[in-house]
Amino acid sequence: MWHAARSVRRFVPVAAAAAVPGLFVPPDLKPCRCDGWKRSKPGCPTAKHVKVVTPTPSDIDISQSVQLTPVKEVFRKTFELADEDLYPYGLYKGKLSLQVWEKVKNRPDGHYVVVVGINPTPLGEGKSTTTVGLSQALGAHLGQKVLTNIRQPSMGPTFGIKGGAAGGGYAQCVPMEDFNLHMTGDIHAITAAHNLFAAAIDTRYYHENTSTAAGMWKRLCPTDRNGKRHFEPTMYARLEKLGLGHKKHDPELLTEEEIEKFCMLNIDPDTITWRRVTDCNDKYLRKVEIGMSPSEYSKRLNKQLSRESSFAITVSSEIMAILALATDLQDLRSRLGKMICCYSKVGEPLTADDFGITGALTVLMMDALAPNTMQTLEGTPALVHAGPFANIAHGNSSIIADKIGLKLVGKDGYVLTEAGFGSDMGGEKFFNIKSYYSGLKPDCAVIVCSVRALKLHSCEAPPVVAGQALAKEYTSENCELVEKGCANLLAHIRNVRKHGVQAVVAINRFATDTDAEVATIKRIAEANGAHAAVVAEHFAKGGAGAVDLGKAVMSACEAPSQFKLLYDAKKDSIKAKIAKVVTEVYGGSGVVYSEKADDMIARYEKDAAIRSLPVCMSKTQYSLSDNPKRLGAPTGFTINVKDIYVSAGAGFLVVSLGDITFIPGLPIKPAYYKIDLDFSTSPPRVVGLS
Repeated sequence: MWHAARSVRRFVPVAAAAAVPGLFVPPDLKPCRCDGWKRSKPGCPTAKHVKVVTPTPSDIDISQSVQLTPVKEVFRKTFELADEDLYPYGLYKGKLSLQVWEKVKNRPDGHYVVVVGINPTPLGEGKSTTTVGLSQALGAHLGQKVLTNIRQPSMGPTFGIKGGAAGGGYAQCVPMEDFNLHMTGDIHAITAAHNLFAAAIDTRYYHENTSTAAGMWKRLCPTDRNGKRHFEPTMYARLEKLGLGHKKHDPELLTEEEIEKFCMLNIDPDTITWRRVTDCNDKYLRKVEIGMSPSEYSKRLNKQLSRESSFAITVSSEIMAILALATDLQDLRSRLGKMICCYSKVGEPLTADDFGITGALTVLMMDALAPNTMQTLEGTPALVHAGPFANIAHGNSSIIADKIGLKLVGKDGYVLTEAGFGSDMGGEKFFNIKSYYSGLKPDCAVIVCSVRALKLHSCEAPPVVAGQALAKEYTSENCELVEKGCANLLAHIRNVRKHGVQAVVAINRFATDTDAEVATIKRIAEANGAHAAVVAEHFAKGGAGAVDLGKAVMSACEAPSQFKLLYDAKKDSIKAKIAKVVTEVYGGSGVVYSEKADDMIARYEKDAAIRSLPVCMSKTQYSLSDNPKRLGAPTGFTINVKDIYVSAGAGFLVVSLGDITFIPGLPIKPAYYKIDLDFSTSPPRVVGLS
């Protein structure tokens, strides 16, 4: 009953929303048709305009004050889908059946647009908001068929300092409560799958050190009532790896030596890298000791089977990266099976397949592979799917959502997809990891910038600190600082153009920005390779504030685009791939490797399968370099590679350029202080989410 109530209470009564008058849209409001709209391009039939008020109310108030169309109707009407193609989770969220691919796979693709940013301030520059605002402009104001594909946020930052990631103001993915909280449970599925694997690793280590090969054999492959042994199908991969695949249908054929090889993984506990995860900011879990109970004591070895470990936030899990890169269920299972969690004492990599757990992980993840259906405030459709971090993983939403989406919108439509942080982070990985595996070619990249961030990148303005008031340099006109900071923007334009893609600069306008400041950005960007630079005011005006941006994107998608990868993942050496990213994307002059990184690279170069993987650079988002304090567009610097490890299931080599925190902490006053239920309405409504 409670779930059903939450699902239907979207249109807050006037008495409960007195603080935000004028927000309500009459149910019979027809979509407006701006100049250039043609009946041959119906756009999004469920699109409608919101009535904006000034000053802009809180995100949660706006979200709850707009009457939404049932999401099943949004997708059914926009893309002519059948009821069986859409699985509802209440009225306003659901899942898109993977069977839709079979129906649409032979259709032509639409235009493919990726939204990236410049190096941001700690406050963020509105990239998600711009993505949603652009969608509303294209679908509700310009009559285009559009689909917005964005990542699902972690609940850690939602209750921490950053807040949610549904966009903001009048450019949101809604309902924002569902978007920022549990959605349809995908992140919980990842948490369960990841931690099941973690439990399997430690449990196997325990049993191998408290039993014998013969004892393990009796339990892994027991005799049935007829005295015969049988291998489970999930054990076949381990047998194939050992060269025993021809004996998989008759365990009795294994010799005593082969039985020991099959049963004893011989785990080296010092090499276990698979840490447990939780979707919560909790710095006290950065270093823990596990296996301290008396039940983890080995009498045979006369020692406690404990070890030091740590937790990570769920979205940093390799399973999250796999979800975003898998193309179907079989590919998902194959990738999960390849995940390396540790090494044997003789240096053999041990995978999920070795533990016989791949099938169980796939079953836990199968429902999560279907993209989540939602909508924007103005009724344009959105697919929310996967949420890997861009400073740890590749930072992009799923391939499967983009591939289906491009077919659904058709050759004249638009799919907008967002890459985490700047063109040097999620953008570079979108081009060289996501597009490498998907085979899709983007037509245009939108680079989101702000006057605030460009002033910071002048290297002459005070720092921007989350939770503290901005210095006067950021709230008063200063075109000189803006012009100097544009060096950072130009580096991102060059990065996009280097990949052969048209670049459109979106100047996300804030209330304190002046006409002269935004004109400075426009002049410099358009003189240095941008197809267009456009002021966007979607936060305050919704899709109407991003119409010019929409037109610029449409124009860019019609211009010639020659997408190309930065490096040849299969042919280039590991160091050559790293060097190309450092010199051609970051603007650095060279790379320095730690002894540990050098040793690992030498090891990986000997393995053709690992050597041929693309590289996923793990670094700070605040600078083009590996030093967050080196702002602007630095040159002549060297990058320090501290470590490198393989995410074999995801299909990339993670190159660590500094100390990256895998689980955030909480500030003195986290966002959870503001989050509560308002019991004055029936049913109660969520308040305080941002």
